Amino acid sequence: MAKGTLEFERPIIELEQKIEEMRKYADNLDIADEIGTLEKKVDQLRESIFTNLTRWQRVQLARHPDRPYTLDYVGMIMKDFVELHGDRRYADDKAVVGGFASLEGRTVMLIGQQKGRDTKSNLYRNFGMMNPEGYRKALRLMQLAARFGKPVITFLDTPGAYPGIGAEERGQAEAIARNLFEMSHLPVPIVATIIGEGASGGALGIGIGDRILMMENAWYSVIAPESCSSILWRSWDYKEQAAEALKLTAQDLVEQGIVDRVIAEPIGGAHRNPQKAASILKDVLIEEIDGLAKITPDKLIKKRIEKFSKMGAWKE
Repeated sequence: MAKGTLEFERPIIELEQKIEEMRKYADNLDIADEIGTLEKKVDQLRESIFTNLTRWQRVQLARHPDRPYTLDYVGMIMKDFVELHGDRRYADDKAVVGGFASLEGRTVMLIGQQKGRDTKSNLYRNFGMMNPEGYRKALRLMQLAARFGKPVITFLDTPGAYPGIGAEERGQAEAIARNLFEMSHLPVPIVATIIGEGASGGALGIGIGDRILMMENAWYSVIAPESCSSILWRSWDYKEQAAEALKLTAQDLVEQGIVDRVIAEPIGGAHRNPQKAASILKDVLIEEIDGLAKITPDKLIKKRIEKFSKMGAWKE
């Protein structure tokens, strides 16, 4: 079984492996019909499983080790990416990458959280958990984009802001709060997209935007299911129930008015066909950026503030 295979994917993977084994003998045996039947069965099984995923299963997909990260998408959908470094105050946070790039001829400022693929790169990227200097770096790049009148695209994918003592000493909460305030008043279009994990203030720190998009198998919540389970039940064993209660999937958040649009993924998740996932994402980003470009800065800011002011309000 391939590394990173999720439990609910096993029946599909096992059938695919069986088909591959049969293909080795296809030249000597007349088994084309049997292979065709199995391939149809795999397609049906995949569609059945992935159209009926639980919330916890979507959390698992969002964390899949082969899922595309920010730099993967940048490489597939953008050109001429020029990475810019540092917050000009303390350090260059490797958990976030950013810089100008070309999106089908449109110059944009791309800012995204970046995880690693193995132990060494995860340590380098701090597992995608930003420090205060990361949020200040992101803000510096947004303000640079505003000076040149260029739209901002952010990719959210983090298990949370880094909870270390040093981060708190350097003002983690203030850095996130400052970003929320400054992003709400930025005079250029902002499109925020949750591409994987969107955990707590760690994600929200670069998540204020005119349009909030979310990949089909991503999650976005004030707390991770394991942490919620630990608080409520004093154990991680109830993470599945916690995920259900949190309503953290893309469809849940569209219904709650937090997310504006769900970006479809290939059947099986973005990791099964990264190129197709990137192509879908690219088309949506272009459509959203072009739509926002027609709105004046003053109206953009007004609508953005109104949008977030409505969240969390209810009538009894």
